[in-house]
Amino acid sequence: MPIPVNPALRPTFRDALAGASRPLAGMWVCSASPLVAEVCAGGGLDWLLVDMEHGPNGLGSVVAQLQAVAAYPVTPVVRVPANDAVTIKQVLDLGAQNLLVPMVSSAAEARAAVEAVRYPPRGRRGVGSALARSARWNRVDDYLIEADRYVSLFVQVETTAGVEAAAEIAAVDGVDGVFVGPSDLAASMGVLGQQTHPDVVAAVLRAFDAVRGAGVPVGVNAFDPAVAASYLDAGASFVLVGADVALLARGSEALAARFTTDSSGTGHPGTGHPGTGHPGTGHPGTVRAGY
Repeated sequence: MPIPVNPALRPTFRDALAGASRPLAGMWVCSASPLVAEVCAGGGLDWLLVDMEHGPNGLGSVVAQLQAVAAYPVTPVVRVPANDAVTIKQVLDLGAQNLLVPMVSSAAEARAAVEAVRYPPRGRRGVGSALARSARWNRVDDYLIEADRYVSLFVQVETTAGVEAAAEIAAVDGVDGVFVGPSDLAASMGVLGQQTHPDVVAAVLRAFDAVRGAGVPVGVNAFDPAVAASYLDAGASFVLVGADVALLARGSEALAARFTTDSSGTGHPGTGHPGTGHPGTGHPGTVRAGY
C-alpha cells in the first residue's frame, strides 16, 4: 500500500525577515540555469532572486530553479516580469512562495498585486491547486485555506512617483516588504546609469524612511560593497549584493586581463585584451551597479 505523503512548505521570506537578527543578504540569479542557481544556493547567502523581468526566464526555467535550490537553506524569491495577475497566478502555481513585483508606483498598483496573490474573496487568484506544484498537487491539505500564510509579497519601488507614494504603498494590507530599485529610479530622475548620484541616494533614503515608518521591511539593490554598507546602516532589512551573470562576466574579464597580456602589459597579440581590461567593459576590477 502506498505511504501517504504530507509535505510541509518552507517558511516564507516574510518569515525569514521576521525571525532574522541581522539584515538578509542575497544575490540575483539571472542566467535561467538550474545548475547555476544550485551553485549559488550553496554559497551561504540568505536569499536568491530569480529574475523574470530582465533575465531570460520562463515558467519552465523558474520551476527548475525552484526545484534545484529546494535542498539548500536559502530562500528563493521570484521577480515576475510585470504586475500581471495571469503571470503571478502561473508563477505561484509553480510553487514560488515569495514574489517581487516590479514597477509599483502607487497604492492602487500595490493593491492589484495583493489581489493577484490572494484567493477570493480577498483577491482574484485562480484556483488550480489540484494541478499545481504550489499545493504539491493537493498534498498540502490546508493550502487553499492557508495560502496567505504560505505566500509572501514584496513590491519594487523604482520611480519618482513610487518614492513619493512609498508610505501609502507600504501601508497596503498584504504588502510584506518594499524593495527599492536605484537603477530605474535614476532613469526616472533623468540621471540614467547614475545609481549613486546624490539625488538618487537621497530619494532611496526617503523611500526607506517612508517604508520603515509604516512598519514594513525595506530592501535595496547595491552591488558596490560600500554602497550596500551605507544602505544597511540606513536601515535596509534585506539587500542584493551581486548577480550570477555579473560575477561570471567580471570574473572572466579578470582572468583575461591576467593571462592574456604579454610581459609589457600591452595585451596578448590577437586577443583584443589590453592590459587594462576588455574593450568596452571597463576595468575588470570595477564594481558595476545593478538593478
